[in-house]
Amino acid sequence: MNAKSPSRKTGLRQKAQLMSASEIERTLVRLAYEIVEKNGGVEGLGLVGIRRRGVPIAERLGKIITRIENAPVPVGTLDITFYRDDLSTLGPKPVVQEREIGFSIEDMNIVLVDDVLFTGRTVRAAMDALFSHGRPRRVQLCVLIDRGHRELPVEASFVGRNVQTTMNEVIEVKLTEIDEAEKVLLMER
Repeated sequence: MNAKSPSRKTGLRQKAQLMSASEIERTLVRLAYEIVEKNGGVEGLGLVGIRRRGVPIAERLGKIITRIENAPVPVGTLDITFYRDDLSTLGPKPVVQEREIGFSIEDMNIVLVDDVLFTGRTVRAAMDALFSHGRPRRVQLCVLIDRGHRELPVEASFVGRNVQTTMNEVIEVKLTEIDEAEKVLLMER
């Protein structure tokens, strides 16, 4: 099938490639430095990836920050499906898997990590889930792509790239760990 022709499964066609593998890597290195700088180092810092694609991004950021600071940074996973307020729009309800973050977030500077910031609903749900695990000192948001169209007052502290989109466009982040590909695509309905 031609890369530009619509996919039968999703009804989307590729409009543009926004980031290559090397651009994703460079962006994550820059974000890691910004996170370290804004938090004054790694003391009391923890990264929490929002399932699905926020998890490998958080893990990569954790490895980069560990290299930069020569000190480990805890990285955890947050499964927010149970907390979504818009599940009815997502088709069949997904199986809820309650998973612990993996470290205590109490009084820590937590950076929530996701691939794309869109309406803000995923982040709101992630904060509900996060606070069910404890009371962090501060919560910041890090996203690879901010595509606008907010429905809630949510703003990321760390943004890889801002991309203006229409409501007919979709951002697809492909990561090796999940998709066996490494790129960011702008798709169109």
